Amino acid sequence: MAPASSAVKAVPLLANVRGRRLLAPEREQWSGMAESMKAGGAGLLALWGTDDRDRDGCFRIHAAYLLPDEVVLVEHALPAGSESYPGLGPLFPVAGRLQRSVADLLGLRAEGGDERGWLRHGGWPETFFPLRRDSPATARFARISAPYPFVAVSGDGVHEIPVGPVHAGTIEPGNFRFSVVGEKVLRLEERLGYTHKGVARRFEQLSQSEGQRLAARLSGDSAVAFSWAYCAALEAVTGVAVPPRAAALRALVLERERIANHLGDLGALGNDAGFAFGLAQFSRLKEDLLRANAQALGARYPFDFVVPGGVARDLPAGAPAALTTQLGALETAITELRRIYDDHPGLQDRFREAGRLERELAGTLGALGLAARASGLGRDLRVDQPWPPYDRLAPKLAVRTEGDVAARVQVRFDEVLESIRLCRLLLDGLPDGATGVEVPAAEPDRLGIGLIEGWRGPVLIALHAGPGGAIRRCHPHDPSCQNWPLLEFAILGNIVPDFPLINKSFNLSYSGQDG
Repeated sequence: MAPASSAVKAVPLLANVRGRRLLAPEREQWSGMAESMKAGGAGLLALWGTDDRDRDGCFRIHAAYLLPDEVVLVEHALPAGSESYPGLGPLFPVAGRLQRSVADLLGLRAEGGDERGWLRHGGWPETFFPLRRDSPATARFARISAPYPFVAVSGDGVHEIPVGPVHAGTIEPGNFRFSVVGEKVLRLEERLGYTHKGVARRFEQLSQSEGQRLAARLSGDSAVAFSWAYCAALEAVTGVAVPPRAAALRALVLERERIANHLGDLGALGNDAGFAFGLAQFSRLKEDLLRANAQALGARYPFDFVVPGGVARDLPAGAPAALTTQLGALETAITELRRIYDDHPGLQDRFREAGRLERELAGTLGALGLAARASGLGRDLRVDQPWPPYDRLAPKLAVRTEGDVAARVQVRFDEVLESIRLCRLLLDGLPDGATGVEVPAAEPDRLGIGLIEGWRGPVLIALHAGPGGAIRRCHPHDPSCQNWPLLEFAILGNIVPDFPLINKSFNLSYSGQDG
């Protein structure tokens, strides 16, 4: 136990964005820092635990807070023999699910938190914790089937509609329990965790130079964001500066990833509202973009384009001109399709007022990324804390205030057009020089943070270095963790048949959420 006179200690935060790292040795300091962050307008960005008993006999809990101008990482070492810590749920609602994940994986319990499991799903015994250092990575268990204690709603005419976890089509599994009167939704409770893959333990079996390949596959539609976040964390702990040309190429593929996902969503949202023409047109545009990716980047989906120290390949001769031409055609088509969407009475009738999320509630729940910006919360790391090359591009923020499906559609249109502008700037001013540098092994026990604004919102990788170029712990965090709870509120008062449309307007990741 730390002495009463101990104080919060500040140490450098190794990251690609501005930030501070604070060591809070006492429970009261851990809680006090959380209160201070809340009062200062911060959101809880990520929460994870580490088993450091082999080093100093204790577990640690880490919380990353996001402020408009910096990231603050607070660490608390639990007293030797302790497996509990003060919960953050009363201050930050998103902490509830993050704390439940830590409990399932590491056995550390948040005091006053929800005791239900989140990721385990009966896949291993309650007394087994996969991320403890004395837990064998190859352990196998028979699945234990047990009903999940959904919160029940009672009253005259109230009934439940279970949806999932298996869904029609090829989407990933998630269990949704609706409490309704007629078709009006009174409550929605989600149960996720079905796509938990054990990636944190898998990272520990890889070298630091190999970790990027796993990071890129955490959530396939955000491969560039996750691989860049991993590389940024590794480069932070090794002190490596990426060449300007490599940074520009990274931004180019990140913006093209944003465009591709927005195109797919805009088509799917039109289709969910009964406008199949939109799906056909946006699918065609996305296919054109992916084919251009294949020619210029070597893959339709560039999973392994961003690598430690830079990028895996340079653009071939003629590619900048070809990509610029393709962007011009895309901009023309998007502008016309936006006019069609805006002028279509049937679409607007379905979009407007559906799935409304007010600004105050979005802020209370810790909304991130696109979903936050559609509810009036104007935060984007590319604007607020720009890292190279965004520090010279001056990206424009896309914000709407209505908070409904229509607003989330408009933010997508705004961001596609802005990403086209950024891609043109990057191609026109592509620096000369190398596309990569060698990245050495990081010194043991160093911690680096990589934080990248992906198309859904901030993607975080926390990389704890081990000896000999090994990974001691790697914690990935997808913004879907913050935004899945938003859906439970956005659906309230809407009718059940509007759920697919409202759900698609967020289009959150199951795989990234489940880790």
